[in-house]
Amino acid sequence: MNTLTICRKELSSYFRSPIAYGVMAFFALIVGYFFYVAVVFFVRRHLESTMMGQSVPMDVDEWVVRNVLSNVSVVGLFLIPMITMRLFAEEKRTGTIELLMTSPITNIEIIVGKWLAALLLYLAMLALPLISLLSLFAFGKPDWRPLAVGYLGLILQGGCLLAIGAFVSTCTKNQIVAGVAGFGICLLLWVLDWVSSFDSSPLYRVISYVSVTSHYESFSKGVLDSKDAIYYLSMIVLGLFLTGRSMESMRWRA
Repeated sequence: MNTLTICRKELSSYFRSPIAYGVMAFFALIVGYFFYVAVVFFVRRHLESTMMGQSVPMDVDEWVVRNVLSNVSVVGLFLIPMITMRLFAEEKRTGTIELLMTSPITNIEIIVGKWLAALLLYLAMLALPLISLLSLFAFGKPDWRPLAVGYLGLILQGGCLLAIGAFVSTCTKNQIVAGVAGFGICLLLWVLDWVSSFDSSPLYRVISYVSVTSHYESFSKGVLDSKDAIYYLSMIVLGLFLTGRSMESMRWRA
């Protein structure tokens, strides 16, 4: 009950400020552009092959859905820190964190409530490109399963980064610092996958495995791989655990 109360309070605070509207509008603009480019490219290639008398099979799931979802996963890396930067940093800046620390609410209720609010805002963002992707069913016959698996991957990846961002937000009372630090960590978790192109030694493979985007590749292809799902769930638990330890240290100081 306390968790849902905190979730509702945090979610309403998002929409009382321009943060939610600004992030959602920017996200819709960028993803809408990617969707438009993918559809135009698909249609042009199809028309060109038809005019040349070539019967090259073109899969809308491969050319449109997969490309759009892959771009959405990357765009989320840059926008998620804007969602999480205020979760705890704003509470510390205004001094309301003291009330939370001395209240009968447990740390896990506070953390999960705030994380759920951020996740719901992220789901609202994901609903915007989903409207565009669902329009494909009105003009073609794409397979719904790759789309469903791809969205599951986006939700898991978003939950993972939101948990990490929540931990970063507990480490400072400055939203800008929390946002920049969260962006830096998300960027690092993205580029770690690049090291595998330089070396294939066990150490480099382990570093590449930590990358967030590398685990989304199977989801973008419509393949539900248990190891990738376990990775995201483990990172969510780790992020929330670190947030809990940071909250515990604040409670002792309060």
